[in-house]
Amino acid sequence: MKKTLYSLMLNDEVVREVDLLAHRLGTNRSALINQILAEYVNYVTPERRINDILSTIEQLMGPGSDLIPYFAKNTSSMSLKSSLEYKYRPTVKYEVELYRGPEEYIGELSVVFRTQSAALISAMTEFFRLWKSIEDAHLAPLTGHRQRFALYDGRFTRSISAPDRDCTSEQLASALSEYIKLFDRMMKAYVSGRLTPHEIEAAYYSQMLNSPVHI
Repeated sequence: MKKTLYSLMLNDEVVREVDLLAHRLGTNRSALINQILAEYVNYVTPERRINDILSTIEQLMGPGSDLIPYFAKNTSSMSLKSSLEYKYRPTVKYEVELYRGPEEYIGELSVVFRTQSAALISAMTEFFRLWKSIEDAHLAPLTGHRQRFALYDGRFTRSISAPDRDCTSEQLASALSEYIKLFDRMMKAYVSGRLTPHEIEAAYYSQMLNSPVHI
């Protein structure tokens, strides 16, 4: 979104209160005033939409979920932690970052893992490559474009595409939540040997068919 510098005459006491509130919210004066004015005229800014999406994901990952979310309001990213069903239960962290601009890709999902086990590194790498091949085979023909993938130094990244139809912040948050949950379940099942590549592909395809929003 384009931003332009404007001059405003404001009461010093008002500015003081705005600055105090901005500090408590972890933002700055300009961003807060922009948000207040947008809400007053009933306009949803990209920053507000991102905040709504990430806040909703945090709510959807409620008690009982294998994924523990952490989200600081007024930021464009959040993280979720999970534990692998593997010997010493190493931690896997998911990082969701959303972009402000209206682009083909609206964000990026990263899967970060740290381990010294050569066997686990090999199994995780195999799974990431399997997942990419499944998405290339099934999602790309449906949405009309391929995701961007990368694998390096204990980090697997996957682009988040713009939804294949108009949707609300709640619908997009639901789509992202269900995608991460599926990925987490399938990764754990593959590493533990419970599911074969064919069974993982079948589970992915089934969820894709039943999902109203594809990212």
